[in-house]
Amino acid sequence: MSGEFDGLVAVVTGGASGIGAAIARRLSEQGASVAVLDLNPDDAADGLFAVQANVADDASVRTAIDAVVERFGRLDIVVNNAGVGAQGTVADNTDEEWHRAYDINVVGIVRVSRAALPHLQTSPSAAIVNTCSAAATVGLPQRALYSATKGAVLALTRAMAADHIREGIRVNCVNPGTADTPWVGRLLDSAADPAAERAALEARQPHGRLVSADEVAGAVAYLASPLSGSTTGTSIEVDGGLVSLRLRSE
Repeated sequence: MSGEFDGLVAVVTGGASGIGAAIARRLSEQGASVAVLDLNPDDAADGLFAVQANVADDASVRTAIDAVVERFGRLDIVVNNAGVGAQGTVADNTDEEWHRAYDINVVGIVRVSRAALPHLQTSPSAAIVNTCSAAATVGLPQRALYSATKGAVLALTRAMAADHIREGIRVNCVNPGTADTPWVGRLLDSAADPAAERAALEARQPHGRLVSADEVAGAVAYLASPLSGSTTGTSIEVDGGLVSLRLRSE
């Protein structure tokens, strides 16, 4: 499959670490010129065009997108991966935290996509892929705020797909289960018993382990690929069967 992204330019937000870094690496390996937009661009992998950007600030986003187009002359693929996590029930987060999470996880996608649209509209292989979550479609305890933002991402993805299909822009999302990322690592480190908490997270997924960042990157690459021209307005679950499977206890 190497080379299927030859000649295409991709932007990955939050692409300097975790799932975003795996996505950026996968697209680059398959031929894309990749720009990483991140609050900490110095952490991006060597060989990628790293740009400082804050998806919660419209001017920052527009400046970053302009820099990418100035560097490469085009923009074909946008992966909206930047996001923040949140724990707790509806009683546990302040209004400020709700606004912050929505501003990054949902409106951040809007800002980046809006800035990229004029360039995507001229691409022969335009695609937007949003990082959603299994939390958008299954109720998870202690994840009210996070789940609400990801439910919004799923609905936004479908609405964007409908709005832009006749412009030749495909819009999809990927729904990871609990992934082995730095954020999850920090959650585990803060737990009273990190080993027990990891075991509980692994047991929650039918395949018995955390999802890897590379597995999510593979799904994103499929959705972004010009070979997937008839795939739009959909989501791919990369969750070890969390959403779909109900196994009998042994």
